[in-house]
Amino acid sequence: MSLFRSLLRPNYAQKLSLLATLPLVVAVAAIAVLVAYQSRTLAEREIQSLESQLLEAKLAELRNYVTQARNGFSHIYGRAAPDDEAAKTQVKQILSAMIYGQDGFFFVYDYDGNNLVSPRQTEFINRNWEGLTDSSGTPVVDEFISLARQGAGWHSFRWEKPSTGEEAQMVAYVVGLQDWRWAVGTGVFIDDVLAKVAASRAEVEARVRRTFVYIGAIALVALLVVFGSGMVLNIRERRLADVKLKALTQRVFDAQEEERGRVARELHDGISQILVGVRYALDNTRRKLGRGDLEGATTPLDKGIDNLGTAISEVRRISRDLRPGVLDDLGLGPALKALTDDFAERTGIETSFSTVVFRNRLDQESKIALYRIAQEALTNIERHANASRVEIDLRGHSKGARMRITDNGTGLPQQQGQTGSGLGLRNMQERLEQLDGSLRILSSRGPQSGTMIEANLPLSHLLAPGDEAAPQQVP
Repeated sequence: MSLFRSLLRPNYAQKLSLLATLPLVVAVAAIAVLVAYQSRTLAEREIQSLESQLLEAKLAELRNYVTQARNGFSHIYGRAAPDDEAAKTQVKQILSAMIYGQDGFFFVYDYDGNNLVSPRQTEFINRNWEGLTDSSGTPVVDEFISLARQGAGWHSFRWEKPSTGEEAQMVAYVVGLQDWRWAVGTGVFIDDVLAKVAASRAEVEARVRRTFVYIGAIALVALLVVFGSGMVLNIRERRLADVKLKALTQRVFDAQEEERGRVARELHDGISQILVGVRYALDNTRRKLGRGDLEGATTPLDKGIDNLGTAISEVRRISRDLRPGVLDDLGLGPALKALTDDFAERTGIETSFSTVVFRNRLDQESKIALYRIAQEALTNIERHANASRVEIDLRGHSKGARMRITDNGTGLPQQQGQTGSGLGLRNMQERLEQLDGSLRILSSRGPQSGTMIEANLPLSHLLAPGDEAAPQQVP
């Protein structure tokens, strides 16, 4: 049952195998049918030609027999009168002696249907056979007489072979002796011709069947090769996918651990220290209040309040870094503006942000991706670039959206800049690949050092004019 369900619902590998093998099966079947048709047609044409040649040879042989027989008694028939019984008897004796082969003989019928000569079947002699037909209903004697009246002709019918007593197909040639009103002829059995034709047809059928077997074997081998290749490729690709998935999972875990470490460090080095200072100020204030020193308690209390305000600001900054609310509320433009302003205030690096108005038309995934890319880029600049100036430009164009981040720092190492091998750069690349976008990195070191990171998103991630989330003036 599960196998039946799997056949009805094939997986990706099975669909790929079907897609590869189905055209091959159809092509092989079409080739097999075409080859069989062409073979049968050509063979039938050859068989018909062979049959025609054999029959023509038989007919020519019959004509020669009758001609020779007539030449043998023409000196008698030519001088005899229509009622010369002696001449007729002499001719009948000559024809009765003309037997050949196992079944060959001459026969004579008068125009009234009476048999006069039949040396191999003497029971026919001196009997009237008018209206005689063969087993299939074909007239025999009446046709002989009709051909004789016309002068001469061939007739085919079924007749009993004298040598075997079995019925077979016979072809006879008959001439007419008009003065004596005789139909004289002889016939040959063509069962050997028919047997040769039947054997030829059987050989053709056997050849066609062999051709089908050969084509089927070749198709089976081809299918096995395709199936085996597909299985090998599928297993190989699955292994590669597993390796990539494991590497990606490890990178996700590394990124998570790095982010947790960063948040832990900020909480420990920033908020934790500030809160320790607040507690110390509050303890100092309580001791002074306990001694009744109201004026001395004011100073540590004010300092504790200031430190508490700083802690609240740090909590807000960390929260904004984890998930900026302005990105959901106002859009990508204000979120990037807030990010750059905070970066400039925190690091002292001259930072500028510019954009153009194309309304809030980026979809949510694209906004998050571009914001995280900008966030990652600014983090890298702060840690490694030693830059004094950063520029961020965001704009839409006819092919989609583009964000460009440039700095005048020391630049990336050459290999890292070309391959994007760093974890942060790989994260940027993977975010854009999921959105069918592209990442371009240009970096130089030396007197004109600096780095340019350009993220491009296709037009498919810009919403239609009537579908934008909110009519903001910045993207």
